[in-house]
Amino acid sequence: MKHDNGHVALGFTVFCTVAAILLFYDTLFGGKVLLSIGGQFLTAVQPILYGAFIAYLLAPMVNFFETQFFAGPIRRAQEKGRRTSAGVRALSVLLTWLVIVFLFYLLASVLLPELYRSVFQLVSNAETYYYTLSGWITHLLETNPPVADWVSRQLDTYFKDINTWLTRGVLPQLQTVMTTVSGGVLSLLNFLKNMLVGVIVSVYLLATKEQCGAQARRIAFSLFSQENVRWVLRGVRKMDSIFSGFVRGKLLDSIIIGILCFAGCSILGFPYTPLVSVFVGVTNIIPFFGPFLGAIPSIFLILLVSPMKALYFLIFVLALQQLDGNVIGPKILGDKTGLSSLWVIVAILVGGSFFGVVGMFFGVPVCACLYSAANFFLDVRLRKKGLPQETRAYASDTPADEKTASNPPENL
Repeated sequence: MKHDNGHVALGFTVFCTVAAILLFYDTLFGGKVLLSIGGQFLTAVQPILYGAFIAYLLAPMVNFFETQFFAGPIRRAQEKGRRTSAGVRALSVLLTWLVIVFLFYLLASVLLPELYRSVFQLVSNAETYYYTLSGWITHLLETNPPVADWVSRQLDTYFKDINTWLTRGVLPQLQTVMTTVSGGVLSLLNFLKNMLVGVIVSVYLLATKEQCGAQARRIAFSLFSQENVRWVLRGVRKMDSIFSGFVRGKLLDSIIIGILCFAGCSILGFPYTPLVSVFVGVTNIIPFFGPFLGAIPSIFLILLVSPMKALYFLIFVLALQQLDGNVIGPKILGDKTGLSSLWVIVAILVGGSFFGVVGMFFGVPVCACLYSAANFFLDVRLRKKGLPQETRAYASDTPADEKTASNPPENL
């Protein structure tokens, strides 16, 4: 019987190995069936992912309502062996979504009309801005003959290429552009549908978050030994600390910066205040590069109206970003990621190259989790070798703490 079990185990191992090789080969050189199936699966579970993300963001608000307004019922439920009562959880979830709906109502009633007026003003003044730019360019060419000669030569050189590009490249692609635009409208409708389903899923997840956590721990205990489960749960808690601190904190920080930008631009009388504030607030979500991405189009818009106001706005944005970087950001985020500026830049560039704007945002907490895991394993290896764990101890080829190296600690 043991001999048969050995053959079965060997056969199963060989089957899994061959299947893994075939899938790997197909992914790299074949029809990429695995990638196609994976993409279709991700498309199917998008509403669930949206709901999980929404529930993850709103869970602290649900906990706040339970602890601050329903402490008595919660205590009685805990005395009976339950984490909370169904009625309290339902009321807390309801209050949470009422707050969210109220905030969206304020956004729609206050900001959206102003934003619409700013966009309408921008479109109405498009012809004026065209003549303004044309006047600047004409004045530049008239007052700088060498520049005018250089531009004339470049136009003569590239005229045929531009004409060929327009006739053979742009015009045939108009149909593709129209198809892309219609596809974008369908994608927007599909996104709204997935978001609506995600809201429903988030309500269910918020109502049963303890049960979901218990199911996840049950799976962990079934897959790993009790000793390894402790490390798995510790890693999950660390990841939750990084993600929750960064994602929720960065969203709150961006909302505050957008409000401060709106108030400051309104007081200083800058044009397109709502539109500029949306640019600055939304792009502030992206670490490091976000303030520059939002400031550049905003400065250009104000420059079309008044160059001096554009200069004042640049000074205002620099002061606002200093306030965010030195006061608001550290107060809200603290040192949640533990990454240096270099690793933040690397995480943004790599995440953006793979997943666009979403990757630029989530690249930082993902990199922070990987950095924390690598740092943990390095510390474990150094402890086993009896070497110091601090980076400054390795400023030279020999670790500085020779006493620690020769006498490893007893309590690890």
